[in-house]
Amino acid sequence: MTNFRRYTWWSLFGVTAFFLVFSVRSRIVDAAVPVVVRLAAVAALALTVTAIAASISRRIPRVPLASPGTNRAGPPPVRWLVAGSVGAVVLGGILLAVRDYGLWSFGPAMMVSIIAMFLPGRRRWSLIAVAAAVAAVLGGVTAAVSGQGLVFAAAFPAGLVLFTGWVTLGMLWAWDVAERLNAARRLSAELAVKDERLRFAADLHDIQGHHLQVIALKSELAARLAGADPARAAEEMNEVRRLAADALRDTRAVVQGYRRVTLEEEIANATRVLAAAGIDARMELDPAAAPGLLPDPGRRLLGLVMREATTNVLRHSRARQAEVSLRITGHQA
Repeated sequence: MTNFRRYTWWSLFGVTAFFLVFSVRSRIVDAAVPVVVRLAAVAALALTVTAIAASISRRIPRVPLASPGTNRAGPPPVRWLVAGSVGAVVLGGILLAVRDYGLWSFGPAMMVSIIAMFLPGRRRWSLIAVAAAVAAVLGGVTAAVSGQGLVFAAAFPAGLVLFTGWVTLGMLWAWDVAERLNAARRLSAELAVKDERLRFAADLHDIQGHHLQVIALKSELAARLAGADPARAAEEMNEVRRLAADALRDTRAVVQGYRRVTLEEEIANATRVLAAAGIDARMELDPAAAPGLLPDPGRRLLGLVMREATTNVLRHSRARQAEVSLRITGHQA
């Protein structure tokens, strides 16, 4: 994007500056033109070229760009646009005064295109159309008064305004497309990161929710049994220790990105967790649901369902019995 920005900037500015200089070059070096007029043309040319450079720099921001959805180009440089318009009008007036009925409109046409860069689609082309009509009328009236060719004086300036707008906005359009694609690419990367964070948070929430719920229940049970049945309390605390070790192992696996949800593991984990919570858990599994008979995406999805259902039973119910039934009918589970 940095290289493309540099290419677009120099393309716009280089083409503009070259044709501006070309349009007034013959009059600046023409000895028949008064020195004061030539100096005024040089000053107006310098002002116009400088204003165009500043305006293009504002319209094509430096990389890195702002966040997607923000106004990356910033507000229009009103002062530079006004200054450039004044310089372009002076250039056009000088060329009209020396009866150059062809290229006099190039300076104003270029500034119209630069101003159109900061307008939305329909308004920019409306501005160019109005400018073309004004150029045709002004050129035609001036030629008619001086007795020159009316058709050429009216048609050429209007066509020059339209052509200049088409070329300038065409190069800008390529930059805008590249900018939007780059913003979309960055947004896609940000969404991918956020999705991965959500996935990690969900996995961590489910793992810790299962294990910590059972650890809390078993710790409470061990505390009640400490005086009445020390041996049973010690057994429960050993189970707590094992559950804590499992939670630590699963958490490390999630962090490393190696843990994958499988239906068989979730069913076995649900049976163990529910039984540890004092819930009579019964599993009824269809032999057709054996590994290899269901596609992997379906098994992972059912594993997530099993995990979430078990968590909800533990957290939001006072169940004493639970039954899990898995059946395969045709292509439906």
